[in-house]
Amino acid sequence: MPAPDTAVAALIALDAIAEAGFAEVDATLDGDSESLVLYRQGDDVRGWLNICPHAGRRLDWAPGQFLKSREGHLVCAAHGASFSLDDGACVAGPCKGDRLRAVALQVRDGQVWLA
Repeated sequence: MPAPDTAVAALIALDAIAEAGFAEVDATLDGDSESLVLYRQGDDVRGWLNICPHAGRRLDWAPGQFLKSREGHLVCAAHGASFSLDDGACVAGPCKGDRLRAVALQVRDGQVWLA
């Protein structure tokens, strides 16, 4: 078994994300530091860039604080676009038909990692 790469750290502990809740983390993607929004459903975590495709603004209303509609969608705090938590598709609002940029993740040993 190869030794773990100590230069690469987990993004966040799975238990640090509430069930059916969100978390914001920073990650380096293609050499750039990016804010990510993570959504937990059981032992599965989905992630997207924390950028609304409508106007390029962050989705959170305050750092790490995200809105969720009664229908169970992630809602952009700036202009109200609603995104499916299954696939990041915009289902209502100014960018309907567009989608969030997904980030591949994996959960192992109780930690969330970039895939």
